[in-house]
Amino acid sequence: MSGNDISDKMPDEDTLFDLAELFKIFGDSTRIKILFVLLESPLSVNAIADTLGMTQSAVSHQLRILKTNGLVKYTRDGKSLIYSLADDHVTSILNQGLDHVGE
Repeated sequence: MSGNDISDKMPDEDTLFDLAELFKIFGDSTRIKILFVLLESPLSVNAIADTLGMTQSAVSHQLRILKTNGLVKYTRDGKSLIYSLADDHVTSILNQGLDHVGE
């Protein structure tokens, strides 16, 4: 395979930038913990905070980052927001990451 063949398959700069930004989001252990909690079950901010022994404000801050980047979503349950993983891609990324570090 020549260099030109590889270049032809390379995503454009905007896509590569977006991919790098996505991986930066996974570069924080607190966000990873929140994602793993949500992998098990959709939960409120308070339930996530209790599970992880964190403050509600710290969890809310990280959830905002995760939501802005399309990794979590929420539904309203009365006055509470119930957070869950945005889609199966997030589950796949987490599981593949675990497989990789477990090798």
